[in-house]
Amino acid sequence: MTNPSTLYRGGVLHCPADPNATALLVSGGRITWLGVDADAPAADRVVDLDGALVTPAFVDAHVHATDTGLVLSGLDLSGVRSAGELLDAVAGFAANLPADAVVLGHGWDESSWGAPELPDAEVLERAAGGRRVYLSQASIHSALVSRAMLAAVPEVVAAAGYDESGWLRRDAHHVVRAAAFASVTRAQRVDAQRVALAHAASLGVAAVHECGGPEISDEEDFTGLLGISGAGVPEVYGYWGELGGAARARELGAVGAGGDLFADGALGSRTAHLSQPYLDGDGVGHGYLSAEQVREHLLDCAAHGLQGGFHAIGDAAIGTVLEGFAGAVRQLGVERVRAARHRVEHAEIMDKRLIAGFVEYGIVASMQPAFDRLWGGAGRMYESRLGLARSLASNPMGAMHSVGVALAFGSDSPVTPVDPWGSVRAAAAHHSAAQRMSVRAAFAAHTRGGWRAVHLDNEGVLALGAPATFAVWETPAGVDRGLPVLLAEEPELRGPQDPTPLPVCRRTVLRGDVIYEEGSA
Repeated sequence: MTNPSTLYRGGVLHCPADPNATALLVSGGRITWLGVDADAPAADRVVDLDGALVTPAFVDAHVHATDTGLVLSGLDLSGVRSAGELLDAVAGFAANLPADAVVLGHGWDESSWGAPELPDAEVLERAAGGRRVYLSQASIHSALVSRAMLAAVPEVVAAAGYDESGWLRRDAHHVVRAAAFASVTRAQRVDAQRVALAHAASLGVAAVHECGGPEISDEEDFTGLLGISGAGVPEVYGYWGELGGAARARELGAVGAGGDLFADGALGSRTAHLSQPYLDGDGVGHGYLSAEQVREHLLDCAAHGLQGGFHAIGDAAIGTVLEGFAGAVRQLGVERVRAARHRVEHAEIMDKRLIAGFVEYGIVASMQPAFDRLWGGAGRMYESRLGLARSLASNPMGAMHSVGVALAFGSDSPVTPVDPWGSVRAAAAHHSAAQRMSVRAAFAAHTRGGWRAVHLDNEGVLALGAPATFAVWETPAGVDRGLPVLLAEEPELRGPQDPTPLPVCRRTVLRGDVIYEEGSA
């Protein structure tokens, strides 16, 4: 039988055009009918939704699939709360590895520890039984490495950001990271990618934006991931972050020459480029690009008909990026620049002037609401780095949305876990009430916003003729106007730690094909 049809009936549909709809028909990968059960047409197959909620599936607009898979199947350090716990975790994990293996771990965050002292390279090596060790910090912009790892990459001592303690930042971190990941076999990388994509599908994610580049992943890793896009797993839209690399990005199959093209570093490693100094460290971080380099990259993207973009977290870095945009506009005109929908990843430290630049140039802000949930507010990492007032003004999603900045939400996994409903709630429950969005607006940023960011404007909706890409949810806290209840009724309980249970994914469908079903192998 060619293109058998499937009727999903007996549910609650997030369908603003027909809020009473309880059923939809899928045929040929598209939604061919919407309405109430009683009017449903015949179908080759019927799925009883049993009152479940059906919404457009999520898009995670910033991931690192291989790293995510390695964390999911490897050494996850996000739960350690002291140097001792970190060393114990390394020792336990390393004991099961060959003597010549590299211990790869991720996720430690010393800002959450009672005593933030870190183990040095020698102590780390002893814990790992003499093995090479690479442990990336939660931001993935710095890492702890063992003495053996340093010895394996002798050129690292001359790189910016080198420290003999083994806590590496900037260029030194990139050099050692490349060496550490060279130990991962191609088969292990493919397995990790499939683990990551399957995990995303189990959370209602039908598409991800992979942010690769020479400092993040090699070309074979990137093209291999694109090669499995949509084959029983979420679709992958790749961004290749190489300065002046638009032609190479197109050759590799990327949709854009951007993503993690670094204009600066990260707040966690004090390498995000700020206009005011860090409170708990020397200096204002580091800017990696000039306005002229930004301009030339955008012109290169225009010459090759590609979307461009930059990783920029601090306000000084974002200011440099916007200065480069202004230079590109002088040569290309503002309408041509706006039409490209260039992106800025993260955009954490913003003010009204910078936000106005995003509006003027039509820049898509690819943001991660979990950053505020995990590190914003009093007593957390952003306060340590910036002070409370600056920390509460960070990640200004609400302010940006209110003036029309296009938003696309994601996780930056494995920096934070893939957790789409958690991200929607985090945007609606920002530590600063002035920066909060409605659940409906945040949901749109994590669904349709991700599709629009890759110029697929007709995706991310339940509508006649639209692609049949959706997720089916159990909603323990109930449904309100076609979306799950995510926030407590009591105002005092609302916030980043709101106890309301989140929806659970029962099925994820991509263009009519089921890519996740609860209980299936």
